[in-house]
Amino acid sequence: MNYPNKKKPIKNVNNYANLGMTLESDIDLTNQYYLSHQIAVIHKKPTPIQVVNVSYPARNKAKIVEAYYRTPSTTDFNGLYKGRYIDFDAKETNSKTSFPLSNVHEHQINHLSDVDAHDGIAFLIIGWSQYNEYYILFFKDLISFWQASKQGGRKSIPYTFFKENCHQIPFSYEPRLDYLSIINKLI
Repeated sequence: MNYPNKKKPIKNVNNYANLGMTLESDIDLTNQYYLSHQIAVIHKKPTPIQVVNVSYPARNKAKIVEAYYRTPSTTDFNGLYKGRYIDFDAKETNSKTSFPLSNVHEHQINHLSDVDAHDGIAFLIIGWSQYNEYYILFFKDLISFWQASKQGGRKSIPYTFFKENCHQIPFSYEPRLDYLSIINKLI
């Protein structure tokens, strides 16, 4: 018998489109804390898009229908901390064993290399969703793995490398991910 309000079965679909969005939200909250407490000025950079087509179904409901990226975005966050330029990206992985270097794009490597060459603070914040852990991966370590992968080496960074060589970011209420406490010890 077909009841009028019969519920349709829900399909279980693996969607990785918003992977890292929670991490970015936590970093945004952290950056708001840093700004309100006069610790640092760090913001998320907007993604540069070119709007091509907009639908206006109603006067107050404009909807972007078609858009494209104008230029590849460099990294997600940048700003100033103790008079130094800071630039980083947030990445997250579902893997239990390694962070795939395919999550980092060549234009991001080039950008972080430029920041590092000018004595800026360049790094990635890597979130391990399986362990609910967050680490800072400094550019010097990232570039070593990147260059090795381009010469036929492994295409990922093992989780054990993070546990043994990287700094774990403490997770708390305020600030949510206090990554500057680690940066502060190293500069």
